[in-house]
Amino acid sequence: MSSARTSAATAPGARGTATPWRAVVGGSIGNLVEWYDWFVYASFATYFAGAFFPNGNPTAQLLNTAGVFAVGFFMRPVGGWLLGRYADRRGRKAALTLTVTMMSLSALLIAVAPTYRQVGYAGAVVLLVARLLQGLSVGGEYAASATYLTEASAPGRRGFVSSFQYVSMTLGQLLGLGLQIVLQHTMSPAGLHSYGWRIPFVVGAVGAAVVFWLRRNLVETEAYTEAEAAGTGGSAGGDGAERGTIRRLLRHRLEFVLVMALTMGGTVAYYTYTTYLTKYLSNTVGLSKNDAALVSFCALTVFMLLQPFAGALSDRIGRRPLLITFGVGATFGTVPLMTTLSHTGSFAGALLLAVVALVLVTGYTSINAVVKAELFPTQIRALGVALPYALANALFGGTAEYVALWFKNAGAESGYYWYVSGCAAVSLVVYLCMRETGTARLRAAEHLPDGTPATTGSRRTTGTPVGARRPRP
Repeated sequence: MSSARTSAATAPGARGTATPWRAVVGGSIGNLVEWYDWFVYASFATYFAGAFFPNGNPTAQLLNTAGVFAVGFFMRPVGGWLLGRYADRRGRKAALTLTVTMMSLSALLIAVAPTYRQVGYAGAVVLLVARLLQGLSVGGEYAASATYLTEASAPGRRGFVSSFQYVSMTLGQLLGLGLQIVLQHTMSPAGLHSYGWRIPFVVGAVGAAVVFWLRRNLVETEAYTEAEAAGTGGSAGGDGAERGTIRRLLRHRLEFVLVMALTMGGTVAYYTYTTYLTKYLSNTVGLSKNDAALVSFCALTVFMLLQPFAGALSDRIGRRPLLITFGVGATFGTVPLMTTLSHTGSFAGALLLAVVALVLVTGYTSINAVVKAELFPTQIRALGVALPYALANALFGGTAEYVALWFKNAGAESGYYWYVSGCAAVSLVVYLCMRETGTARLRAAEHLPDGTPATTGSRRTTGTPVGARRPRP
């Protein structure tokens, strides 16, 4: 046992109980740029809508830009499939480098896109191409970074390290919001409509170029190189020929459905209390737009800081307790929380309730990436994380705001509260029935911090059903 412990502690991929910060930064920072770009497109649409579509009804212009935005969102499953497959066949580092290249190109295209006055609808076509690229990139980025961070971490620190995925995602939103506030206070409305809206996309392109440089220096994970050397990750024949394929993924149908189901409640709650929250605070609660934005900014800052602590906690007590806590809180707490929030007219009250909601959501966001990665074997891990997650996001997360506004327009806004609770209840059932994934072994020689061998992460290699709970070693 002592020799096994020494081997695990000195292995490059394990690094004992530590993970190189270069791997943490390189693996997660792409999410910052992705979500920064995602945010600035939505928030600056009011400034550039008239640049790409004919003058006339401002609402029609915004609908056109929103349609282009939606196309990007529904490209995420395609990106999850293509880039998840690429990560399983060519490596995690290669996929991370490709996604950030697409990020940079999409931001640069928007920054330099010609206007309708210059080239007619050709400018809108450039905008559409940029959003298609960004949708593909976002779809692949989540899986590539989740897989890389999980595989690059020691078994006892995977929850902590993977939590930085949502730290970087939230920081990207905060940076986008911060830049918007700065430009609104330093430029005139005419300047923002004329050329100022291009500034955030230039910043995004430069940021993606920096991330590209960081990722070029990353080291491939040992889990992938080990599988490749064993013939299950290589490109020549046999089991390796099916890596990253839908055919291979279909052997793990139960895990596929499991990822979609455990994502369902989490993604609806996440989008409700992040992207939709500002609109809800101004349209329903009655706060000014400035106060609503400030509440969101402060609540998201607290949310971001909580992620590593929750991830580290999952390394000590397991993933399921955190997921179950989120599931119970979202199932039974959403209706009273949202109802109370709708009658809270003060800034302090709204901030307190927003923070409470995001604390609950932290039980999901801090570990959802690592849980999904721990469910699949190496040769299908990236695709197994990417495709079902992207589908669940497109079906539930991407439509959350639309469903909320539909209920509001129908005069039954409280119906949306019950919708969120229902989605969370479905996920709660999954959390209660699924096995603990925190002890999963991602490499053959992987050991837990106490020196005991970790269990294998896939039911296909152990014979243990996914729904069965496995005791800790």
